[in-house]
Amino acid sequence: MRPFFSKDDFRAADRSLPFSDDVRVLGDPVAVGKLSAPSRIVYQPMEGCDGTADGSPGDLTVRRYERFAAGGPGIVWFEAVAVLREGRANPRQLMLTEDNIGRFSRLVDDIRNTAVRSGNPEPLIIMQATHSGRYSKPGGVPAPLVAYPCPVLEKRGVPVTVVDDGYLDRVSEAIVRSARLAERAGFDGIDVKCCHRYLLSGLLSAREREGKYGGELENRARLLLDAVSGVREVCGGKFAVATRLNVYDGAEIPGGFGVAPDGSFDPSEPEKLAGALAARGVSLINVTMGNPYFNPHVNRPFSAGAYDPPESPLDGVARLLGGAEIIKRAAPSAAVVASGFSFLGAAAPNVAAAYTARGSFDLCGFGRAAIAYPDLASDILKNGEMKKEKLCLCCSKCTEIMRKPGGTPGCVVRDKEVYLPIFRELCGEDKK
Repeated sequence: MRPFFSKDDFRAADRSLPFSDDVRVLGDPVAVGKLSAPSRIVYQPMEGCDGTADGSPGDLTVRRYERFAAGGPGIVWFEAVAVLREGRANPRQLMLTEDNIGRFSRLVDDIRNTAVRSGNPEPLIIMQATHSGRYSKPGGVPAPLVAYPCPVLEKRGVPVTVVDDGYLDRVSEAIVRSARLAERAGFDGIDVKCCHRYLLSGLLSAREREGKYGGELENRARLLLDAVSGVREVCGGKFAVATRLNVYDGAEIPGGFGVAPDGSFDPSEPEKLAGALAARGVSLINVTMGNPYFNPHVNRPFSAGAYDPPESPLDGVARLLGGAEIIKRAAPSAAVVASGFSFLGAAAPNVAAAYTARGSFDLCGFGRAAIAYPDLASDILKNGEMKKEKLCLCCSKCTEIMRKPGGTPGCVVRDKEVYLPIFRELCGEDKK
């Protein structure tokens, strides 16, 4: 199944997802704590692996965010920024420090100025703070740091280090330190990243771990909740505290977070956690699922990839959007972002509008689609629709680049002048 290149194709193919011909609701402002996003469209954190060795933004990083800013979203959710050097996912992952804060500050200013020059309102800019944990690769080779061993996720021949409670305490401190730097750099808020089985996300299923970070949900969520409280304590009242949260790890991961014994989605613990996060001052929850390294069809339903998914991509989209509805009910005071719209193609604005108009969630996140089509927000808000010739194909070529050593991912199809040569060099000739 391919993404939908017309709304009529979607109507003919699917009746389970709601659809609205009127998408004007997507242009409504949304309260995020004491701030306001100028529209409901979010550009999701899409890592470019194109920073410099010291963690500063590189030329392709700046280009990407200038394109995003010109495209008119209400929130630019800035990609993963490592809080500790050993927690970087690749040697070029961004990392904010005292030494390079000026580079980040200039990029934040550039995003705002580019938006205004393009005739758009200034977006909110949220920085994602991460520790890659199991997927740490700071020197270009795997160096996994985990909360507990999970054989189904381990790579053969790659030893893992189970970190102790003292190390996790230091991670919490590093997140708070990064939040203070992010506020100084001009970001509007920080995302304490807890998704896709990176370190904090992996802790949520550490039921067999001993000590204060394992066992009951209160302990498994301790690092996330303590970091949130620490950020709220040291940063200003207008600085938003957010989290991109895995609410379902996926059927293939036994004992995962949000997973019932039969492998289906069990929202009982995610609901409790969402309520606790809101009580600690989290004003923005970005709902996601799955693991892009292990079961990417759960995380980002695709039309082509490394394997044939065991379900229709539309089933994956429905699960993602349903999960956001559940979290919104559990944390009504928080603005909730839903993920999974890219696969819907031309029908994405109409499905998003139908959900938001009935209060299912507040904001609609575009990831791969924004990489392929950075001005999608402007087209939706000004023209009421997306252009079929700009749509993301969900072909997974951006991911193919990312998985190669030294790869700097982008859209091979819609931004081919820059990224097709990179794809050919790293992945071979494009056969399309």
